[in-house]
Amino acid sequence: MHVTPPVRHIALIGNYPPRKCGIATFTADLSAALTQADPALEIRTFAMTEPGQEYGYPAEVNYEIAQDDPENYRAAAEHINAMNPDAVLIQHEFGIFGGPSGEYLLSLTERLRSPIVTTLHTVLTEPQPDQRRVMERLAAQSDRLVVMAEKGRAILTERWDIPESRIAVIPHGIPDLPFLDPAFQKHHFGLEGRKIILTFGLLSPNKGIKHMIAALPDLVRDHPDLTYVILGATHPHLVASEGEAYRERLAAQARSLGVSDHLRFVNEYVDTPTLQAWLSAADIYVTPYLHEAQITSGTLSYAVGLGKAVVSTPYWHAQELLADDTGVLVPFANPDALAQSIGELLRNQVRRDSLRARAYDAGRRMIWPEVARGYLSLLANARAVHRPAHAIRTLRPGKSAPQISTLTAVDRMVDGCGMLQHSRSSIPDRRHGYCLDDNARALMLAVDLKSEGIEPERASRIIDTCAAFVEDAWDEHRAVFRNFMDYQRRWLETQGSQDSHGRGLWALGRVIAGTDDHRLKLWATALAERVIPESGELTFPRARAFAVLGLANWLSVYPGHRAARALVERFATELHDLLLRERHEGWVWFEPTLAYDNARLPEALIVAGRLLGHDAMTQNGIAALDWLADIQTGAGGVFRPVGTESFGRRHERPRPFDQQPLEAWAMIDACEAAFGATDTPVWTIRAETAFDWYLGRNDLGLRMTTPNGGCFDGLQVDRVNLNQGAESILAVQFAVLAMRRLRRQQRKHPELITMARR
Repeated sequence: MHVTPPVRHIALIGNYPPRKCGIATFTADLSAALTQADPALEIRTFAMTEPGQEYGYPAEVNYEIAQDDPENYRAAAEHINAMNPDAVLIQHEFGIFGGPSGEYLLSLTERLRSPIVTTLHTVLTEPQPDQRRVMERLAAQSDRLVVMAEKGRAILTERWDIPESRIAVIPHGIPDLPFLDPAFQKHHFGLEGRKIILTFGLLSPNKGIKHMIAALPDLVRDHPDLTYVILGATHPHLVASEGEAYRERLAAQARSLGVSDHLRFVNEYVDTPTLQAWLSAADIYVTPYLHEAQITSGTLSYAVGLGKAVVSTPYWHAQELLADDTGVLVPFANPDALAQSIGELLRNQVRRDSLRARAYDAGRRMIWPEVARGYLSLLANARAVHRPAHAIRTLRPGKSAPQISTLTAVDRMVDGCGMLQHSRSSIPDRRHGYCLDDNARALMLAVDLKSEGIEPERASRIIDTCAAFVEDAWDEHRAVFRNFMDYQRRWLETQGSQDSHGRGLWALGRVIAGTDDHRLKLWATALAERVIPESGELTFPRARAFAVLGLANWLSVYPGHRAARALVERFATELHDLLLRERHEGWVWFEPTLAYDNARLPEALIVAGRLLGHDAMTQNGIAALDWLADIQTGAGGVFRPVGTESFGRRHERPRPFDQQPLEAWAMIDACEAAFGATDTPVWTIRAETAFDWYLGRNDLGLRMTTPNGGCFDGLQVDRVNLNQGAESILAVQFAVLAMRRLRRQQRKHPELITMARR
């Protein structure tokens, strides 16, 4: 069972401050909490901007989406895809996205390649037709949905038929603040010695504040030191339609009841520290909302988390959050019940303090660090289950290999010095310079392609460039290969890895066996004569395997070369002994762990066994390859190369991600060697299966190749790595050539073609 790699890059979509609304505050707080939970996390924020507004967004907002411009959504999707984040996290509320019921958002989500997690700030039980249509499509496009209360999950499963497995409950985040006596903050507001009841939020009629004002006469009669604070600006939509008329009606109601002196409006959109100070100063927090169908209240979460005694009407979030005697629930639109419950708490400090303690304890599971951990875990889970909409689903094994008609993908990575290692997308990334590994492989490939008659002039130029790099990589004084060179052509080490030495020798042998260019063969022979005597110190299994493959090619041209044959005998024998020593029931392998380029080990044994006439070596190499092929078979029979997350794990079944193009090429070459040794059709079938991995018959159904002979850098848990580095490009081109050779062999045995494609 594989472990999903951690999420390192998120695209976050929602409102953002200085826009004044709860979604904006939540998005900013969530972003900050995620970054604090994982400082290595990169978050790119896409802020929704309503018509006619301009905001001085902070630097962390990377992109604006104009709410009512459908083209903006499509452009944003392209931008997100170009950034290739690990996940997209959307804050959804009806009204913040354009089109009927926010349908413009769908033109963004349907284009995204990355996993989508959508936080639903509203869950409707009786949606309008447009709302249902939009929500059903958004839910289908989202890998996971987040609600902030269990009631939300129940509604989604019962009313929307969304599987419970796709829904996560993560509470509304709150700051982690100390449990303080209300008296500590009252002097900041000139309210020392007074009892404070507080309601907070954007002012609008559905908040039920008129019923709380109606309860004040009974309360102030018994508690003349009482002040009811209504904290928050009027809702912008209400201001736009009627200005401050609603606030003025509330003030008029207070005057008519004779409680104006006990009512304090704070008509401000307060920042978080100010809100926290007001909440801390409150003796009782009240939410007299009018309707049951409210699934989330950030203000209620804040109040509970700061340890307030809460009195609320029984809307859904309050029913859940104030259960188990965490707060007091009263009927909707009932001033008498509000007055009775609040009055009892004002009289009974022991009861009030008990509620405060219970609320504070309940709030610990909602603090932002806990919420951030929940989101990071869910985002990683979404990566694990994500299956891109554009995946190839019906590809059959045995598809014709794409024809290499151009060296464009290789040539763009080669400059006057050599082949660069890495790229950003398809553009060479000079910061990482060059390495012998890639230049040795590029030299081998260019020789093979030239022999096939593919762009011989371009192939010759690549051969000359890469051969010069290999020559320079050999340090004549120390008699070692160097591997890494920076873009300024400075060698970064005095000696490269053993594997790079083995690949250098492999390339020299392949050049000698594959070229009809006399001058090139003379160069390769002369350099190999200096390298072979210094290769006996190789101890790493893969370095020895590469050397064996190169020396086998060398001996096909120079069969009497005693030093080369001695090295093949020694290295192959030691590899064979290693396999016999390490294998046990269920583990037919050379090492206790799996790593990269795995199939080269059995391939080297098969090749050496045939060269040396050592049948047991050949058969044991085939047995190891057979075991490797079995454990590299995924669901539906797809090739599933050992992923990089498996490296170093002793005697564990392979984990599937990240899958590298190098592994498919190695498997095809090894299957070609096994077929040559046995004429058994299973090896052509397995080679075809490995080759089809490039074409999209893989765990995600995603094609790895590009039309100009390029290849993406790996198959991740939820998508491809869109970079096209040297190793990946070379791997797919080698794989094509190997499949051509294998199919030429098949044509000699017509009965095998049908079996291999069945």
